Amino acid sequence: MAYVEEHESIAARTAGRTEDMLTAVVNRYIGANPKLPPVYRVFNRGGFLRDAEYRYDMNLAEKFGELEDGLFVYAWAKLWAEQEGEQPLRISCYGPVRAFVNDAWVFQSNQRDDVLPDQTAEFKAPLRRGWNHVVLEFTSAATGCGGRFGTGLIKAAPLHFLAPTKEREGQEGWVYSEPQAVRWYGLKPAEAELSGGEPMGAPGREAFRMESLAQESGAPVRWLPDRSWDAEAVQRGRFARVIGGETEPGKLAFAWAKLENRGAAPAEVTLKGRLAGRTALYLGGRLVYETPAEGGGSGEIAVVLQVPAGSHDFVVRGQSEGEGAPWGFDFEPFSGPEEVRWVQPSPVLGMGEDPWLYLGPFDRGAEPSVSEVPVMETLFGEGEERVYWRVDQPRGWVRPYLENPLFGRWNYPLGVTLYGILQTGKELGRADYIDYAADHIGQCTRLGEYSEWDAQQYGGPGTNHQLALIDSLDDCGSFGATMLRVLRERELPGGRWAADRIAEYITREQDRLPNGMLYRRRGHSQLMHGTVWCDDLYMSTPFLCRYYELTGDEAYLTDAANQFLRYKELLFMPERRIMHHVYNLRFGKPNTVPWGRGNGWVLFSLTELLETMPEGHAKRGEILSFYRELCSGYLALQDEYGLWHQVLTDPQSYPEASCTSMFIYAFARGVRFGWLPDPGPYVQAVRRGFDGLTRTCIDKQGNVYGVCRGSGYSYSALYYKERLSWLLNDTHGIGIVLLAGIETLRLQAHLASGTQPAAAAGKR
Repeated sequence: MAYVEEHESIAARTAGRTEDMLTAVVNRYIGANPKLPPVYRVFNRGGFLRDAEYRYDMNLAEKFGELEDGLFVYAWAKLWAEQEGEQPLRISCYGPVRAFVNDAWVFQSNQRDDVLPDQTAEFKAPLRRGWNHVVLEFTSAATGCGGRFGTGLIKAAPLHFLAPTKEREGQEGWVYSEPQAVRWYGLKPAEAELSGGEPMGAPGREAFRMESLAQESGAPVRWLPDRSWDAEAVQRGRFARVIGGETEPGKLAFAWAKLENRGAAPAEVTLKGRLAGRTALYLGGRLVYETPAEGGGSGEIAVVLQVPAGSHDFVVRGQSEGEGAPWGFDFEPFSGPEEVRWVQPSPVLGMGEDPWLYLGPFDRGAEPSVSEVPVMETLFGEGEERVYWRVDQPRGWVRPYLENPLFGRWNYPLGVTLYGILQTGKELGRADYIDYAADHIGQCTRLGEYSEWDAQQYGGPGTNHQLALIDSLDDCGSFGATMLRVLRERELPGGRWAADRIAEYITREQDRLPNGMLYRRRGHSQLMHGTVWCDDLYMSTPFLCRYYELTGDEAYLTDAANQFLRYKELLFMPERRIMHHVYNLRFGKPNTVPWGRGNGWVLFSLTELLETMPEGHAKRGEILSFYRELCSGYLALQDEYGLWHQVLTDPQSYPEASCTSMFIYAFARGVRFGWLPDPGPYVQAVRRGFDGLTRTCIDKQGNVYGVCRGSGYSYSALYYKERLSWLLNDTHGIGIVLLAGIETLRLQAHLASGTQPAAAAGKR
């Protein structure tokens, strides 16, 4: 089976130049996934928080107290879809619930759902390309009112919904109504049966029109949570209402905006306004005004400013005078050149017209310096006193959200994708490729500590969700191993913190059997409970090897070696010299299926361990022997076109690009480092494998075909053969294809040089 016509393949167009193949694959990937930062949005903390499963906890009984039975509360949000399709969703109900998507009735709870809030109902919502409006109708009952609602794909798609009304445009979260006796959606279960997203009937459309409620001002509905201050709060001053008017004397706070001069030359303007509390003003880090030490800290000001062309940080540093005292600032519009104006210091959606961000409170001596204030990618303060930016709205906080499909995302397939791009950059001398991989990882690590704090504050963090909520090896080992590779090249802000956090998780938190073997005791799917997956050798041991290199602590290297030996006891097929995919402890036996990529992960990771392990290590002999056994088993299963298959022992299953690439990679390294005593057959296997890969699985645009999607497991080979299909340009395979190309190049150079096998240490 060829995925690509030969004349359209990368092999046909590059005339055997592996460097051109590597460039085509990397360029296609980077072009499809440009560097884009996180999106910053306002979140109203008076709304619904998400839990660790990324479901919004909409407990209306907690919001409103005791509710009379039979009242209705509506929650409304919108969701963007890049293309038409179905979105898996999950809900646990505190009482009766109906769900509508774009005026289509898509879900209704049953009597079981209504009284079992720990149960989860799943359904799929049809989405159109663009904005989709979601309305949940909650009915109060003796059991409660509301539900926990959100994504059906916890790890893969941690959805966040956006506020639908114009005044809250860009904010994350839902709006919800007050309890009411009138039902907006007129369609009743007695009038029409729910069947697969049946549209609402005429009574419903007449009873409720979203567009009439999208504008909050003058609408017949008061949307919650409140987004406007009352008159008393306005009078207390900006710092008092945003940071807190109950603060003790001497507390400090900051406000940050940009002063922009759109002209071509410096401009002189007069800043007029009123200050409350002791205040200092800084333009571009330079003090331009400070209230006098004597005579109190409040009063009118008029300060002449020289504003250079361009955009400049303007920071207000305020000090509270105590409980009840006004605290803040107000500036009049500029009377000088029209080119000078206030702008947001960083794009934050949902702020409205106000350009100011707020930070605090801080004890004197614990506050950041003025030069440290104008950044968006860090927490401020220490311990439980850490804070982040707020806006001038009740309970309005700023949060970063990762909304890129891939760039800046943290997950295990991206770990190996970025490893391939990084190594390609080093092999070809392409600093731009190295920068791309480092910038992707750096965007994650810079927000690492913030993301953990965000999860503590709001339940489901807006970015780095798998790092912030680590509960499996998938969440940390693969991406962390590549991060440690990048740390060899350059500093990553937050990189060492993330490395130490991952090492702590793998060593002390991840579940282990009594013999120390890593296994899956729990997981977001019951299918994983009590299982050992050969994949997890990749999810753990490369990181342990690289953390050993970082710290010099041999315990991590020994742990990695022991994992291979323990996994061999449960998953090795001695008659075929290959691996089962999964061992289920409840059944007490392996699943008997040699899944291609799972086996690829094992051999790939063994080469990482052998490369790192000193020659004199006590476990090296056993590890090298295991590597050679596996290589001989996989060599026997290569097909006539040089490829390996989805089920390794079934040539009728589809040829699979990622396992093929990993066997090429591992064989080439074995020859180059002298791990294989009879290298000839493996040299031929690499050549045939890479030729088959580039002729049948990669086209001239650098698209990669035939990569198995992310897997579950089964005791039936038909699951892997028929249901576990392949995807185009899947991130499980792109990086591995690149690494196979790199090792093929290195093997060719090694053979051409006629030198002895390279020593593994230091040879990357």
